[in-house]
Amino acid sequence: MSDTKTQARRVFEQNERCPIRNVVAQIGDKWSILILFALVDGPDRFNALKSRIQGISQRMLTQTLRDLERDGYIKRTVYPQVPVKVEYELTELGRGLAKPAWQLVSWADDHFDEINAARTRYDEANKQ
Repeated sequence: MSDTKTQARRVFEQNERCPIRNVVAQIGDKWSILILFALVDGPDRFNALKSRIQGISQRMLTQTLRDLERDGYIKRTVYPQVPVKVEYELTELGRGLAKPAWQLVSWADDHFDEINAARTRYDEANKQ
């Protein structure tokens, strides 16, 4: 007979101290990971990022870049020239985040067909 110990289940608090709500939710939005991956190869300018991330609006790119900069994942550099040149690049923190995020993306790529098949089965079984 094995010794069974009751393990406390984790509570996901609704406050700033919860890493999932505070950090993961922020980078898990629709655009943040794509921007991080776009910057993995090196610094880039706003319009270059916009052209590489299809479907993102100018407003959303601006806001997401600000959020990523605020959290310390990217650095914005303004070069004093005419016209003004602005580049975005990953910080050390951003490069550190890109590695495990890439593992998740690779896993998703490896299992994409399985996930789609599961969705199809579910949708077929739950037609109303």
